[in-house]
Amino acid sequence: MHLDLGNNFRGIETSEGVCGGEPCVVRTRIPVWVLEQARRLGTDEGTLLRAYPSLCAEDLANAWAFVRARKPEIELQIREHEAS
Repeated sequence: MHLDLGNNFRGIETSEGVCGGEPCVVRTRIPVWVLEQARRLGTDEGTLLRAYPSLCAEDLANAWAFVRARKPEIELQIREHEAS
């Protein structure tokens, strides 16, 4: 089942059974929280784009917009993954 997040989050999708249902960049299995955690740890966008060659600058812009709009959700996902 694919959940539509609306136009505000173009390029981000949440699908049951994919990455635990966490929001991911479309066409990838890269969760938004992974990108945000890398950014918080000081990874710049150029390094992220080299590390994930399937991403483009627009994907990162979409991810950052999603983080701004859904910050509590992303922070919870980061905490949950740090604890595991």
